This record gives sequence, C-alpha cells and structure tokens, in this order.
Amino acid sequence: MTFAELLSALADSPRQEVTIPAHWAQGRAAYGGLVAALVYQGMRALVPADRPVRSLAITFVGPVAPGEPMQVEAQVLREGKAVTQMLGMARQNGQIMCIVQGSFGASRESVVSLPSEPAPQVKPVSDCIEMPYVEGLNPVFLQHFAVRWAVGDLPFTNSKKREMGGWMRFREDEGSIHEAHILGLVDVWPPAVLPHLKHRAPASSLTWTIEFVQPQPELGNTDWLLYRASIDHARDGYGHTSAMVWREDGTLVAISRQTVTVFG
Repeated sequence: MTFAELLSALADSPRQEVTIPAHWAQGRAAYGGLVAALVYQGMRALVPADRPVRSLAITFVGPVAPGEPMQVEAQVLREGKAVTQMLGMARQNGQIMCIVQGSFGASRESVVSLPSEPAPQVKPVSDCIEMPYVEGLNPVFLQHFAVRWAVGDLPFTNSKKREMGGWMRFREDEGSIHEAHILGLVDVWPPAVLPHLKHRAPASSLTWTIEFVQPQPELGNTDWLLYRASIDHARDGYGHTSAMVWREDGTLVAISRQTVTVFG
C-alpha cells in the first residue's frame, strides 16, 4: 500500500483503525512519519475546512508494531472564533503509542506581514547523488522515498558539521500532496546528529513540533522538496534540531523542530 492508500484506508474505516504493513517498518516499529500522518488525518476530519493546520506537537510514546491494528482517536479540545485546538492519539493493544496536539486556525486580517528568509543555495537535484535503498542496511520504509543528499555528511561518518539535508519526494504517485504527506516526507531524514557518530547506532524522535506555512503552496506529486536541518545542541544522548522545508522555487513550506534520542 502507498502512503495515500493508507491514509484512505483510515478515512474509510468506521472504527478509525488501520494496520501498517511490514514494508512501512523502521526497525521493529512502524515508520513514525506515517503514524503521525495517520493521527493527523483523524484530527483533520473533525475540523472545518476553512481552518488549516498551523502547528502540530507530536510525542512518540512507544513503537507501533507493523502488521497489527492501530486505532486513531481524535477529539476537539476547544473551538474558538478562529482557532480549533485538537488532540489526537494512536493506540495499539490498549496502549497509547503517539500523542498529537494540533492547532488549526482560520486566517484573520493583520498589519503584520513579513516574508520568509530565502531558501539556501544548494546543488540542484540533478547534481545530487540519490541515497540508495539497500535491503538489510536502510530502514524498510525508505524504499517508498527518493532522497538526494545536498547538505552536510552522511550518517556515521564522524562529521563535525551542524547542518544536514537535501532533496526529497515520494517514489510512487501519491495523488494530491497535502500536510499529511509533508509529515511523511519530513520524518524520512535521519536525525541530524547521526553524521557525528563513527559507528552505526540507533536513534529516534522523542518529540516533534512542525508548523505549516499557510496557505500551503501547491505541490505536485512528483515535486522535489528541499530539507535542511541544523543541530542547536546535543549532549547526554539527546539532540535538539531545527529544520525548514522549501519548494524547488524557494517557497517555504514548513518549519520543524525535533528532540531526538541517540544511543551512541
């Protein structure tokens, strides 16, 4: 099943239940970007269409097991004149696996208007080497994405650079791209602290906050997006990183922050 098909499977389920296949695994767990996207999808269905998502605060509580049913729950915490506050959760075997708090807000008139800073200048997609999918070496879910390195060094290369990133897109036709797909794309990148390691070691997202620029720029299903992450601080097995996502023409799409755990 493609990313879009899994989103549709949840939308069509009267019990808001979906089973993530093994080919969307990340080690022993289901791919976190997909889990977050499915919870978001459940939240989005309860919010009026004229209130786009502004920000999501995501906590990965436990690993979702592929091949087993996962339930998505969503509830409205408060609905004001312009902003709806939502809570979403993923459960499996009675246990909470992921919590998402979301803010959805309608546009309002304001004298404050400031464009984003320009996107960084990096090598074009055609000049970047695509990270190959090697079974048994890369996470299984990576086979669904095309990733081309353009900034910084690869994981486990004893790098001293703070920045890491490049170009990304889905490999398969996902139809129209929206915020749920952006969640799937942004989380495809390994934690920015991994290039600082000499040897392979596990790492995972602990918390993740992502803000969506609204109105969202139009995205085609074959468009490349540019991702650049920077390490703000790392110590004692935790790293704090910030990242931004742009369209190929330099239009800002999303702003992301993560706290990651690293076991090395």
